[in-house]
Parts: sequence; C-alpha cells; structure tokens
Amino acid sequence: MNEAVKVDDVTQVYVTEQRATLAIQQMSFAIHRGEFVSLIGPSGCGKTTVLSIIAGLIAPTVGTVQVAGETVRGPSTRVGYMLQQDYLFPWRTIADNAAIGLEISGTLSKEKKEEVLHLLDEMGLLRFKDYYPAQLSGGMRQRVALVRTLATDPEILLLDEPFSALDYQTKLQLEDLVVETLRAKRKTALLVTHDISEAIAMSDRVIVLEPNPGRIRKQFEVPTAIRDPLPFVAREQPGFNALFRDIWQEFGGDTDAES
Repeated sequence: MNEAVKVDDVTQVYVTEQRATLAIQQMSFAIHRGEFVSLIGPSGCGKTTVLSIIAGLIAPTVGTVQVAGETVRGPSTRVGYMLQQDYLFPWRTIADNAAIGLEISGTLSKEKKEEVLHLLDEMGLLRFKDYYPAQLSGGMRQRVALVRTLATDPEILLLDEPFSALDYQTKLQLEDLVVETLRAKRKTALLVTHDISEAIAMSDRVIVLEPNPGRIRKQFEVPTAIRDPLPFVAREQPGFNALFRDIWQEFGGDTDAES
C-alpha cells in the first residue's frame, strides 16, 4: 500500500447548545508515502479541522481516516503536528524542549537524547542547546519546534501554517530547511496554508478547498520543474506564475489568499 494517509468521505459537524455547524462535507483524498501536499482555501473551509481529524484529536462525524493502512482512533506517534506557534516551555532549555515528545511517550533514552542533539546540529542549533526560548529569535524557535516534531520519528508531519508568524526572509529560509529535511528523511507531509506561493513552492500537489462547508474544489499537480528545486528557487521556475494564477482563479480573487 502506497497511501500514507487516506481521508474517506469525511463529514464533520460541530454541535453546541445553540446550533450545529457543518465544518467539512464528504471530503475524500489520499496522500502517498513521501509526498508533500498542501491544503489551501479561504477561512471557513475546514483546513485545521482536517488536520485535527488526521492527528486523531477529534473523531469525524461521518467517514474514516487511515494512517499507514490503520484507522485513526486517537493520537499516535506515527503523526507529528507542527503549529503556527512554537509552544516551547520558557523554563526548559532548548534541548529539553526538543525532547519533550519523547518524555511524554516514555521513550526518552540515552540514544534518543543523542538523536535529539544530532537533529539540533542539523538545524544549526546545537550551540544553543542550553539556551532558553526567550534567548532565541522566532525563526530559531520554530526550528526547535521542528526538531521536537521530528524527534519522535513520525511517519507523517502535519504543518498548520508554521511560518505565518515569521518575517518574510525567515519564512523563506525555513521553507527550504523544512523541505530539504523532510526529503532527506523521506517523510510524508500535509501543509495547511493561506499562501498560494508557499503551497506551490513546497508541494508535490495542492488541494484547493471551498468554504461553508469545507469541500474539495480542485487539485493541482505541481510540475516536476517546479517541485524538484527547493522552494526559494522553485519560485523562479517557468510556469510558477501561471500555476499561481490558475489556483488564484479557484479562489475567485479572494483576498484571504496571499501572493
């Protein structure tokens, strides 16, 4: 089986005392092993809801989700989740923050601690291992969050707008770092973003959602010439702007989609 993630006819309804809200409706798609896919769409299309269901944080009202061929019934170490905010504990050192997932899962060992230090080294953070989060820049903190996510060796990474709070230069640097790292480690990834350029530059495939309720509007395969280079260079490739315009048209010119 080549499918790392399979979302099958999923509908999600949120119910309160006042009303029921249909968040996503009859959504189906698959992500192949090693593939990088982006979900984009305006507010209200259920992007984060989809990630929460795949992560096992909420159960779908209707339909099923499978990870590595097994039905998702709750959180699993097979899935890593990286958020917009780094959520580092200010009283823990960088090395201790990076290892917290291993601590929680009860798998922290001497060998695993060495692997965490190796990951920090790969991210250019080893000399900061004894620093505290307040001593690091926003981009460095997000690199720590990436190490924390990778430390448990998940098969699939869910990325919920992890660069949106960063300045543009740092964002571009982290896009390259994330793609290069995930390719080297042969990870599968699903990115949620409002940024069309980011989605094209980082992905093998882009899924455009429409809102109220969230449904798949259209899927776009990113041409090899664009997806082979790292994101910064991908933006300069022939066909990038044309693909951007095609995806932009699916938004209907919605200003919530960034260039």
